[in-house]
This record gives sequence, structure tokens and C-alpha cells, in this order.
Amino acid sequence: MVLRGYVPTSEETLQTLAALRLQSLNSDFSTHAPFPRLEELFPPHVLHARLPPPPHRPPTKCRGARLRAGLLAGGLWGQALAKQRAERDQRLRGRLREEGASTMAAIVEKWKLLQGMGRPEAMAAYVALVREWPGFGSTLFDVDLHAVRPRLGMMQGQPWQWATLTPLSLQSPVGSGPQRLWLGIGAKAVSLYKPGEPEPLDSFCYSRISSFGASDSSTFRLSVEDRDLLFETSQVNEIAQLLNTYLASAGAQQLPWAQEPPTSPPASEPTVLPQGVCPVAGPWQHQPPVGSSHS
Repeated sequence: MVLRGYVPTSEETLQTLAALRLQSLNSDFSTHAPFPRLEELFPPHVLHARLPPPPHRPPTKCRGARLRAGLLAGGLWGQALAKQRAERDQRLRGRLREEGASTMAAIVEKWKLLQGMGRPEAMAAYVALVREWPGFGSTLFDVDLHAVRPRLGMMQGQPWQWATLTPLSLQSPVGSGPQRLWLGIGAKAVSLYKPGEPEPLDSFCYSRISSFGASDSSTFRLSVEDRDLLFETSQVNEIAQLLNTYLASAGAQQLPWAQEPPTSPPASEPTVLPQGVCPVAGPWQHQPPVGSSHS
């Protein structure tokens, strides 16, 4: 989970976690101790994030310009561009090696400070650091939030109806398009995170979730009180199975998640879950971690 970037924390903490891992594997620092590769200790994406972004090339606007660009690319100009790209890639690889060496040196210095710490202590300290993240214990899924679809008529006591599909993300203007998020499913709540952010955008206790479903193998719907959230993900079945597992372990009735058209109204009244499934129906409250941390 840490190496895949699913524990949002500072680089300093990530280096400390790597040092604790070395202490648990090799005991005290020694020049003769085997060194794992850096990517086995430290999230590679952190190093890549330090590299400068590729230069932006504005798209050619007309067919004639694209044709001229294609002709140039096949001649001397194309060869020059290929040489520039090769030189830039070489510079980036060199920069990445430098960043990696610097990070490994910082990890080793922290490892030296752990002299005398036993393997159980190192493992306990590692877990304690990871558990500081409020999302610890949840299973995280990469999802694209495509739309939030409000349900009309609830306040007037009218029957449930589907509103017009609106491409509205949680904190983005209408029309902003899909939003890449982490969907965290835990024993107490379902939470939505911006990747890399420690605090959730929103968190839903199971007592607030009326149903969930799938319109196809890659579209997942989560109905929360007065709105439906539509996600695109390759892990629809895994998400549904995990939700039902947590509901069953809490003694609640499993929610239906049959394949259904995304625009069809619900066939029956939403299932009402026991209020004890989640003690607080509101923003995320820091709970004692439950279960193992995995992704």
C-alpha cells in the first residue's frame, strides 16, 4: 500500500518508513547488509514527480499545417527532433538516478539512527506511522467520478425520480468532466479521496447508503441519500463484493446491486440499514482502524 502511493504522507515520513523496513529486514546498519532496490523501499512515483514535465507542444490547427509537420518529421527536422528527445530522455534518466541516490542516502541516515531497535519494535513503529492516516484499514480503488445525479422530490414527499444527468463532481464546476478519485471502502464508511490527499472529500456511513448497482461491467452507481454517484472503474465486482462483505459482518441486510439501466428509476423503496452500522452520519470522524491495510 505504501509503495503503491496509497498512504498520502510527507517524504520525510516515507523515508522513515523505508528505514524501519530496513531495520526489520536487516537489523542494525551494516555496510555488509543486503540492500533492497529503492523501489522496494520507497514509492517510485514520488521520485518521478520531482522531474520536470515534458514540454507542451500546441496542436496544429489546420490540415495543411499537419501535412507540413508530417513532411518535416520525415526529413532532417524529424531527425533533429528525435535527437532532442533522446537527449532529454537521457537527462531525465540521469536526474532520476541522482534523486534516487539522494533519497537512498537519506534513508540510510535514518536507518543508522535506529540502532538497537529490534525487529518487532521496528514493525510496530512502521504500522503505527501508517495508522496515522485516517483511511488506514480501507481498501482503495481507483475510480473516475463521472456524474453526481440528484434525486428530485424528496423534500416535497413526492416519489423518487431520476433527475437529468449532470456532469458534476464533488468540488468542481458543472462540465468539468470526469474526476479521478480514490474510493475507500472500510468497515465503518465509504470515503472519496483526491489521490494523494490525506483527508476525504466526503465520507458516507452505511446508514446513508440506500443502494448500489452496475449498469455495465465498468460503471458503478452508489446511491447516497439525495444523490447518485456514477463511477467508471474496472473493479465493479470487487467493489460490490467488498461492500456486501462489510454489510454482512455488521449484521445488516445486503443491498441489491442488480445490473440495471443507469437511467431507470428504482424498483422499490431504498433499503434502510440499522443506524448502528456507522455511529456518525456526516464528515469523516477518525475511527480506530479496522482490518488490514491493502489496495
